[in-house]
Amino acid sequence: MSEEESPRVAIGISFGNSYSSIAHTTPEGKAEVIANEEGDRQIPSILSYVEGEEFQGTQAKAQLVRNSKNTVAYFRDFIGQNFKSIDPTPCHQSAHPIEHENTIAFKIKDTEAEEENIVSISEITTRHIKKLVASASDFLGKPVTAAVVTVPTNFSDVQKHALKQAAEAAGVEILQFIAEPVAAVLAYDARSTAEIKDKVIVVADLGGTRSDVAVIASRGGMYSILATAHDYDFSGSHLDTVLVDHFAKEFLKKHKSASDPRLNARSLAKLKLESEAVKKALSLGASANFSVESLSDGLDFTATVNRSRYDLLASKVFAGFTRLVLGAVGKADLDPLDIAEIVLAGGTSHTPKIATALQNAFPESTSVLAPATSVTALNPSELAARGAAIQASLVAEFETEDVEQSTHPVVTVTPHLATAIGVLCLSSNESQARFSLLVDRATPVPVRRTKVFPTPREGGDVLVRLVEAVAEIKITAPAPRTKNRDEQDVDGEEESESEESEEEEEHRELVWRPTKTIAEAAVRGVKKGGRVEVQVNVGAGLECSLLVREVGGKGGVRGEVRGR
Repeated sequence: MSEEESPRVAIGISFGNSYSSIAHTTPEGKAEVIANEEGDRQIPSILSYVEGEEFQGTQAKAQLVRNSKNTVAYFRDFIGQNFKSIDPTPCHQSAHPIEHENTIAFKIKDTEAEEENIVSISEITTRHIKKLVASASDFLGKPVTAAVVTVPTNFSDVQKHALKQAAEAAGVEILQFIAEPVAAVLAYDARSTAEIKDKVIVVADLGGTRSDVAVIASRGGMYSILATAHDYDFSGSHLDTVLVDHFAKEFLKKHKSASDPRLNARSLAKLKLESEAVKKALSLGASANFSVESLSDGLDFTATVNRSRYDLLASKVFAGFTRLVLGAVGKADLDPLDIAEIVLAGGTSHTPKIATALQNAFPESTSVLAPATSVTALNPSELAARGAAIQASLVAEFETEDVEQSTHPVVTVTPHLATAIGVLCLSSNESQARFSLLVDRATPVPVRRTKVFPTPREGGDVLVRLVEAVAEIKITAPAPRTKNRDEQDVDGEEESESEESEEEEEHRELVWRPTKTIAEAAVRGVKKGGRVEVQVNVGAGLECSLLVREVGGKGGVRGEVRGR
């Protein structure tokens, strides 16, 4: 950036199908989500027009009941798409998408005139982004000129290009697109208390109209997506539908002669809006009240539902979320034991039952980061925006060309290790070698890892063997339970059913099995209580160099193995 130009003011934008968020970084480097003029940090991605006046966010969402034909909602995934390839189902209660001049558009009355206008998806997106940026500019007190924007992992290059053009039309320069799950992980890793270490993370982004799961290998602060899964059959809207059906049936029970509110467009819109509010209330409390004026046939309706009843009604949807996450782990050829953390993102992740169900499906070694299962969890609705804001603060000072070059696939798509590399360490006073993992699988190269190994008190010679290793699941069957005389009944017959229920479950453990030897080195005469340092360097061509030396000693043993 030249000295004559004013510095960029960059923010992070999370542009979702249901809600959008904007965030910035404070001078202290902390990411904060910005509230719009109405005080909303989660801004509905909805635009509505009343006699030429434009409403966005919460005000526009309220128009779904009385002004649905001039209200545009759930349009994010239509950007850059062909009309024949989209699913317009989410727009059933709002303006319907149409095909116009090889693109997708909406026929709405967005002016004071009586006739309808055809507004392209690109123009709708531009108007939405312009409003988000205006809210950020008002909050910061200076015009926002650039942004890092989050997108789903299955967003195509054509869609990114279309979104970039829409943002430029809004006067915003897109510095970089960042995958939503990566932004969520970045939001956690940017915390001052975060410990950056090699681990495999599952990010379950559970939104209003779709759910996306990504399995990410975090290696020294670098993120590699191992597998993804996308599902439109299990999302927040399906939880809303469960409540819609429940309250509609309760209404018909109370008013047997009334018409079904689900069969009337306006009544259904009221049902959906109030059911979503009930769903959010049940994420915080044990019960929630449902209240709608003139729900159907001019009849008001109020009801109460508790969380236990809700969990039972939505059990199939909750089970679907769990299957989706487990399926993504299997798609990455991993076992639940390989997963260190599950990060829940998206508004639907506030539902406690989703987090507890995943906690039960994974081993105790897996941390589920969600409000219901972790006191240190961040707000799931804010993760993507926070991560985008952090990335914006990192790249805002660089020239646009430099950012594009550094994020080009030629640079970012690097070789990864297919197998793990570890060390077998054996001293002259030991009978069995000790294995220690150095470089985990799916680690991008080049990479360097160093580890220090203690030796026996008496010292001596130490043999170090650099090996490839594969992970295996060791299953230990529970030991048979022997009964004593006190546990037998008077006739000498053992209790059967109650005994079977008390048996322990089999124990599953992740273990490493060394396979191929890469190199060997020995350090002679290590002093008493000494330690041995092992350093391995894997180059971009998979060539491997090894350094073994006594800590505090001189020299050491060096070797190099060409890539294979």
